[in-house]
Amino acid sequence: MTTTGSTLFNLDFTEIAEEAWERAGREMRSGYDLRTARRSMNLMTIEWQNKGINMWTMEQGFINLTPGLATYALPKDTIDLLEQVIRTGSNTASTQADLTITRISVSTYATIPNKLQQARPIQVWIQRLSGEVNPTSSTLSSTITSTDTSITLNTVVGLAGSGFIRLDTEDIYYNYISGNTLSGVFRGQNNTTAASHTAATAVYVPQLPAITVWPTPDNSTTYQFVYWRLRRVQDAGAGAETADMNFRFLPCVVAGLSYHIAVKVPELVQRIPMLKQMYDEAFELAAGEDREKAAVRFVPRQMFIGGS
Repeated sequence: MTTTGSTLFNLDFTEIAEEAWERAGREMRSGYDLRTARRSMNLMTIEWQNKGINMWTMEQGFINLTPGLATYALPKDTIDLLEQVIRTGSNTASTQADLTITRISVSTYATIPNKLQQARPIQVWIQRLSGEVNPTSSTLSSTITSTDTSITLNTVVGLAGSGFIRLDTEDIYYNYISGNTLSGVFRGQNNTTAASHTAATAVYVPQLPAITVWPTPDNSTTYQFVYWRLRRVQDAGAGAETADMNFRFLPCVVAGLSYHIAVKVPELVQRIPMLKQMYDEAFELAAGEDREKAAVRFVPRQMFIGGS
């Protein structure tokens, strides 16, 4: 007998929802059944992201560092960074070198006496923000061009001492505030383009995931911040799209969705213990397979406190 020769099996969201409803003990009968299943699936994939590393959501990226600028935005769907290095030299030349950069906490960064010191970055603080954009009561006091490096607002009440703002579609980073003026401004951040903005343009604050490196990059050479990040699992979609996950997790997503559906339907309550057990087993199998297979070596860090 011949086999199909195909390994393309996948499920779109409607098929996942239908299978989950059937496992829960009922057919999917209405548009509301599909909508409530979509909501449950989105919540469940967020739950997975709180449980640990989903290998299929790992992506590599890089940021070209600018002399004098310490803070840089990450893609807004970033959950966390797994690894990071500072790269010097050309990407295509034998002079390229990837150098260690140590991750530090906000507490450690706060104790650095001179945050403006410039040299090759050796430490990084990672800010795991939501990516949401918040309105403010601030507006531009006057028109600015695409090259202006200071921005005067009608008020700075509610703005952080340094950080990102958004004018129209441009993200801008400022280093400090003097009166009602944002100074030490770096234009066109987060892959946006510097542009002119008219007076009274509203100011928004994007809560962008970001890195802050120390020392601040100098101009002695070119630096790249190279990282491997975890991104969010994409939303379930309207129904025709396939799930944003490795095929190994398809049994798990169906088992988990059937459990979450049964929790919401009173007449299915007797099936909840069985469905929960099936879900836990399916997740354990999938998560156990979705991991690094390389050997791990742990080396303790030795620290000595000397006295006189």
